[in-house]
Amino acid sequence: MLLNLWDLPRLRDVRRRKISSHDPTGGNRDYVTVPRGETHTLAEIEGAGCIRHIWVTIRCEDRWHPRKIVLRMYWDGEREPSVEAPIGDFFGLGHGIYRNFVSLPLQMAPEDGRGLNSWWPMPFSDGARIEVENECDTEISHLYYHIDYEEYEELDEDLGRFHAAWRRENPTDGLDYSQPIDFRRIWREEKNIDGSGNYLILEAEGRGHYVGCHVDIHNLRVTDEFNWYGEGDEMIFIDGERLPSIVGTGTEDYYCMAWCPTQEFCTPFYGLPLPGGPNWSGKISWYRYHILDPIYFQKSIRVTLEHGHANWRSDDISSTAYWYQAEPHKRLWPLLPVEERLPREEP
Repeated sequence: MLLNLWDLPRLRDVRRRKISSHDPTGGNRDYVTVPRGETHTLAEIEGAGCIRHIWVTIRCEDRWHPRKIVLRMYWDGEREPSVEAPIGDFFGLGHGIYRNFVSLPLQMAPEDGRGLNSWWPMPFSDGARIEVENECDTEISHLYYHIDYEEYEELDEDLGRFHAAWRRENPTDGLDYSQPIDFRRIWREEKNIDGSGNYLILEAEGRGHYVGCHVDIHNLRVTDEFNWYGEGDEMIFIDGERLPSIVGTGTEDYYCMAWCPTQEFCTPFYGLPLPGGPNWSGKISWYRYHILDPIYFQKSIRVTLEHGHANWRSDDISSTAYWYQAEPHKRLWPLLPVEERLPREEP
């Protein structure tokens, strides 16, 4: 598989394929309609290959359709999905909204972030299936899509399968915001060594590597005091560790920024597409993709993040994790019912 520009001149015995929503009559009705409550299969591919790019754009009158439409992917005839997430969250941004941003594996492109792109390589040896389920209150009136893939005689045996999973804690188990909070004392005195109570981003079993996440926070503390949502360390447990072998120094440090950032900023590997409002109020989204520095595991992995130092924050947090692993995989945690996936309104 192509990894970088240096590999581009290499001649390869590969056939390029595309599945799209094009109008087979040659007309311009290049989309499908998905009725409320129904599932539509975007692609059913036989044999061995690798999906290299997915593009989707949607017209749906349901305001929260990026959270209500569910995307699932299955590899090699498996019965349980390896990918299951709300479609907007899968493409890199939560809160049920669109917004222009750019990372290496995922982008939301103009107009107004409505062009959804994934560049994650997704190999398979014996077939692939991609589907969407419409859990909106209305039909999806226009679903346009391209799925660009390579077709092989056989797949290299050392390639893991792509996985993605979404979860939410609403709110996290922290302090009661209606009571006075001495957060500076918490920063000075409270301890958290073993990750008890941390927000769980990923829990997987088998052999593979974690390649990153985006995290979407709705700051629920309404105050004129300093209202930074961070200071939570990432704690990653490899192969059944009791204490994490990978421990960071704070939330913004994990996504490669500094000093409680308030500025929108995006790079190929990390970014802050939604920095929040004044005093870090409202909706916040950040990402960290381990493209050049995957985190490997042989038996299992748990990726966690403190919600505030020592888990004092009680905010609405959701996340999408991305990883590769050998099959079989541990069954993904159940996706929340649609009513529990809905974003919060701004105050």
